[in-house]
Amino acid sequence: MGCWAIGGPNRRGNNSVGWGPVNDDESIRALSRAVELGVTFYDAADVYGSGHSETLIAQALGDQRDRIVIATKAGCTYVEATREAPGDNGDPASFVRCARHVLRR
Repeated sequence: MGCWAIGGPNRRGNNSVGWGPVNDDESIRALSRAVELGVTFYDAADVYGSGHSETLIAQALGDQRDRIVIATKAGCTYVEATREAPGDNGDPASFVRCARHVLRR
């Protein structure tokens, strides 16, 4: 299941790079229904809503963690609090930082 859309809005300067406004309750219901229907693979990225997508996955499926796989991607910088994505960063330290944030969420 692709999880970009549930991340909601995200900006890079004056450009929208996220999906737009979404309803978190509806997203959580969709994630819960997906796992009920047998979906076991969830495609996320730390930049989807500046981590919001991964947060919703944890809220909806945290108790299913041993039954699902969550794939994530890294390489973009972002500010979680403001949902700004100012640029890219392929530095290895950035990937380590990303992994820590993903695991926290």
